[in-house]
Amino acid sequence: MKQSKLFGKTTKEIPKDETSLNAQYLIRGGFIDKSMAGVYTYLPLGKRVISKIENIIREEMDAIGGQEILMPALQKKEDWQITGRWDIDVMMKVKTYFDKEYGLGWTHEEVVTPLAKKYARSYKDFPFSLYQIQTKFRSEKRAKSGILRGREFSMKDLYSFHINEKGLDKFYEQSKGAYFKIFDRVGIKDKTYLTFASGGDFSKYSHEFQTLTSAGEDTIYICDKCHIAVNQEIIEDLKNSCPECGNKNLKEEKAIETGNIFKLMTRFSEAFNFKFLDEHGKENVVLMGCYGMGPSRLMGTIVELSNDENGIIWPKSVAPYQVHLVCLGDDKTVTNEAEKIYDSLQKEKIEVLYDDRNESAGVKFKDSDLIGISLRVVISQRTLGNDNVEIKERSKKEAEFASLDGLVEYIKDKI
Repeated sequence: MKQSKLFGKTTKEIPKDETSLNAQYLIRGGFIDKSMAGVYTYLPLGKRVISKIENIIREEMDAIGGQEILMPALQKKEDWQITGRWDIDVMMKVKTYFDKEYGLGWTHEEVVTPLAKKYARSYKDFPFSLYQIQTKFRSEKRAKSGILRGREFSMKDLYSFHINEKGLDKFYEQSKGAYFKIFDRVGIKDKTYLTFASGGDFSKYSHEFQTLTSAGEDTIYICDKCHIAVNQEIIEDLKNSCPECGNKNLKEEKAIETGNIFKLMTRFSEAFNFKFLDEHGKENVVLMGCYGMGPSRLMGTIVELSNDENGIIWPKSVAPYQVHLVCLGDDKTVTNEAEKIYDSLQKEKIEVLYDDRNESAGVKFKDSDLIGISLRVVISQRTLGNDNVEIKERSKKEAEFASLDGLVEYIKDKI
């Protein structure tokens, strides 16, 4: 992609109404545009990042047997009345011209449960799990923290269905492993803790995945012995101690919730009379689990954790492009060589953003740092005079040089 043609521009101005770092950098870098409080447009750079995050999530959900579907955001009032959740305060509602009301989905138990009931009746149909990556709507009283907490946001929600607790427990543990694989691939595993939280209506405890950052809205208490944490909301119930080893020497930290998993048990299957016939022909109520993760929230969390005073530092796995090719000056020899490099990278299916703009070196370097692509390749009269280019990794201070001969192979080893 040639940067001169890229839709969305960088800006020096810090958005006055955005206090969170993730929103400031993402808006300034041309990744997102604010439509209204809690609602953002993902511009081409931002869409590339969130799509990569979604694909990582998708691969790990597929690996544990998840099957992807896409459910409607517009939901029937009657199904929410069955579960008694129609009047919950986060629900956004719409009314048609003939006075019929619908809900805008902030979660999908009321859709997936009757859906699964249509297709699964025998014990032979179980276990199975269904997931989607879809836009959710939530009536936040005060949308804040950029894309960490919005009124419209992306969410991966997976639902599992089982005939006994043993099967549910097994899949629940598999989902924990899958979540940490995702966090590892997007570069936040080292700061993410499995966290005990309230089970609400479903069970004694649920589990959250909390990622440490001063921008976090939650307070957690970490047990360094077990590498787990407890959410502040239940710490007193556990007598201020670790639920695994009893350690009372816990460390208080601020964190962002980047995922959660619940054992729903029979809460929704009973409401919709979702049963299966066992091997003896007897009816039993289906057990369910729910596993949530927000790609948009992950994207914001990565920015909060991976940045410096100049801008974003994207992990290689989710950077909008693999290479940022920067051409300095307007000398024909230099620009022609830059075009050759650009063409060669594209032929090798290497994702490259090519800064071909008529701007000064200072402007181009500042924009490159702000956008935060993992690898920058600079060509100029000075480098060309030595038959090489300058290579700089965004996460490192020092640059190095590589010869023009074999440059593509050199870059392949870096990305």
